[in-house]
Amino acid sequence: MTDLPAAVLWDMDGTIVDTEPYWMDAETALVHSFGGTWTHEDALTLVGQGLRHSARLLQSRGVALSEDEIIDNLTTTVLGRVQSGGLPWRPGARELLVDLKAAGVPTALVTMSIRKLAAVVVDAIDFAAFDVVVAGDDVEHSKPHPQAYLRAAELLGVNPADCVAIEDSAPGVAAAVASGAATIGVPLNVPLIDDGAFVLWPTLAGRTVDDLAEVRAASESSRRTA
Repeated sequence: MTDLPAAVLWDMDGTIVDTEPYWMDAETALVHSFGGTWTHEDALTLVGQGLRHSARLLQSRGVALSEDEIIDNLTTTVLGRVQSGGLPWRPGARELLVDLKAAGVPTALVTMSIRKLAAVVVDAIDFAAFDVVVAGDDVEHSKPHPQAYLRAAELLGVNPADCVAIEDSAPGVAAAVASGAATIGVPLNVPLIDDGAFVLWPTLAGRTVDDLAEVRAASESSRRTA
């Protein structure tokens, strides 16, 4: 039997829950409130980016607020949508988390959302889905920098190279790959270019812990023959 991953490291927005439309609506409303224009194409450029990066871009579109004020505005709006509408699960995500818990595989949530929002999502899950959480305000460098993934592995006491990471965006995939984790990209709002550095899955639906073990094993084999 293929060895299980030492841990599975999960992105949140767009990977576990489809909150990206909430973010896009919040960005649009904020820019419009200052008389600016914000298109769906503009919003797509922020998928997977850190909130401070997003705040600076919104400032360039006329939002006359500080970075912290913009982040608070967006987060409060998205938080309200999550609390009122429940978790918009991506297909297969909940089932795979349950499978990992049953198999005893440690898990981490690695998100660029601030901890306040991450905590709301974690608390809304009806089982203890994650052993540790690394949020955007816990690290100095946002994705595509690997710091958040390296921090998650450190907190779990595992080697990132023995882990599997699951992401939906190009910045997130880049961060996970740079950390050394075997990486699975499951695109949602923007396509992922398959450059051979990660495994591309169209969905998590039907996937199990055994599938993750195979991805980790293939990554380890590739490193040994490189």
